[in-house]
Amino acid sequence: MSRLPGWLGRLGAGVTRMGERLDERRAEAEGHGGDGDPVAVTKDHAPDSVPPPPDYAPAVSAKPDPVAAIPWGMRVAAEASWRLLVLAGMLWVLMKVISAVQLVVLAFTAALLITALLQPTVSRLKRLGLPRGLATAVTAILGFVVMGLVGWFVVWQVMDNLDNLSDKVRDGIEELKRWLLDSPFHVTEQQINDIAKNLSDTIGTNTEQITSAGLQGVTVMIEVLTGILLAMFSTLFLLYDGKRIWQWTLKLIPSAARPGVAGAGPRAWRTLTAYVRGTVIVALIDAIFIGVGIYFLGVPMAVPLAVFIFLFAFIPLVGAVVSGALAVVVALVTDGVFTALMTLAVVLAVQQIEGHVLQPFILGRAVRVHPLAVVLSVAAGGMIAGIGGAVVAVPLVAVTNTVVGYLRAYGREQALRTAPQPRGASALDVAPTPAPGEAAPPPKDAGQ
Repeated sequence: MSRLPGWLGRLGAGVTRMGERLDERRAEAEGHGGDGDPVAVTKDHAPDSVPPPPDYAPAVSAKPDPVAAIPWGMRVAAEASWRLLVLAGMLWVLMKVISAVQLVVLAFTAALLITALLQPTVSRLKRLGLPRGLATAVTAILGFVVMGLVGWFVVWQVMDNLDNLSDKVRDGIEELKRWLLDSPFHVTEQQINDIAKNLSDTIGTNTEQITSAGLQGVTVMIEVLTGILLAMFSTLFLLYDGKRIWQWTLKLIPSAARPGVAGAGPRAWRTLTAYVRGTVIVALIDAIFIGVGIYFLGVPMAVPLAVFIFLFAFIPLVGAVVSGALAVVVALVTDGVFTALMTLAVVLAVQQIEGHVLQPFILGRAVRVHPLAVVLSVAAGGMIAGIGGAVVAVPLVAVTNTVVGYLRAYGREQALRTAPQPRGASALDVAPTPAPGEAAPPPKDAGQ
């Protein structure tokens, strides 16, 4: 019995060796491919993995990343393009919203312009000791009364001189007809009668359109009255509570951008105030001098024409041309060619003095806008919102120029404040340059 455990141990060892031999033969059988070629089986390459290419196979380079394959300039253009598309889409949506509430936007803009004109008066009355509410009420009432009296005066003058003007226009047309008959253009009376007949037929056939235009004119008058009321109420609240309205508006700005906007707001308001006051003074001078000139020339309705010149002066460049042309046409059809030429000379002389002397002196450099920017902004404003858009286009460009300039300077100053201070010899490269007449700062030690 004592030999049994040893025998069992030898039997188990033999079975184990047979199992190992079977595993080796199975591994050798699985290591051969279908064609009988041996395939090396290692730890790095499992039996099911793809074998590496032989040494004589050509090297195949990996395909580059598509982003790296695009030229740098094209990538920059693409990045700028989609951002510009986003901005254009935002502006398009904004313009659609403004067009939907155009009456409200124009009324509020007119209220801003009137407030910029009347705000200095409110400040003076408050310095004299009047309460804020009383100073606002006195200023607003006086301003609206003056504007209403000017409008009533213009209408009264036009209605009072309408019959006389009609007679003079008739006489002027007859005189123009005689001048055409005696002119070297060989115009016959039959041609003039045909032109008059065609004009009469055109008016007769378009009676429906004229009636429709009259109805649209009634709608426009209702909208104008609504806009006037909105502008009046907005002006009252802006005069009385403008500072708190501005502080509430600042709360809508993100906190990171709030300091810059808070600094740009007062500067934009000063620019707007300077523009409105300067434009009023320039328009008043134009109206007085041109009105006096055409009055002494005997042109009828000189005072209403002067008021029209004053109002049209708020549309830069274009308004002066339109109002001057209106005065010349009235002089031509009422008093003849010589009076019209003299009126044209007066208008051109006053406008040249305005453009080269009055505007640079009164408006100053703070609200100076390039003539090309004036023309383009007036054209764009007129296409978008008519006469109202043409009036507010230039002050909007002037205010935008002021705001952008301040924000650029503010951003540069903040960047300099947050930048690490230079040390050593490099500090001399960014040392402040002394102003003319000031002593240069003492040089710092280079070892600092």
